[in-house]
Amino acid sequence: MATERRSKPHYKLECWRLAFEFVPFAYDLARHFPAEERYELASQLRRAATSVTLNIAEGAGRNSAAEFTRFLFIARGSVTEIDTIMLLAERLGYISSTQADQAIATLDRIAGLLTGLIRSIQPKL
Repeated sequence: MATERRSKPHYKLECWRLAFEFVPFAYDLARHFPAEERYELASQLRRAATSVTLNIAEGAGRNSAAEFTRFLFIARGSVTEIDTIMLLAERLGYISSTQADQAIATLDRIAGLLTGLIRSIQPKL
């Protein structure tokens, strides 16, 4: 069973693996937001972080390069959303500059990988 799971196409993508590893970090950061943000910015952070991995996986599971590309663009949009959340959370004092910098560095790497993957697929369209 575990071998079957590992053969899924999105598991082979570095952008998916890095985004998947980012989710627990995002959840941990969200836990430290004030209670009044539990259903606002913290919730948005959690949803956007999971959205990146989910859209990469869904796109990889599609049967067309065009659909895969569309889902990768959606994932990249979520990365940008998280980046803005990190800046807001830092500005509001919910996270430290170090935490924001660490998150943004990872997000920049994910965005770069997504852009590279999109560029590699687009000539096939």
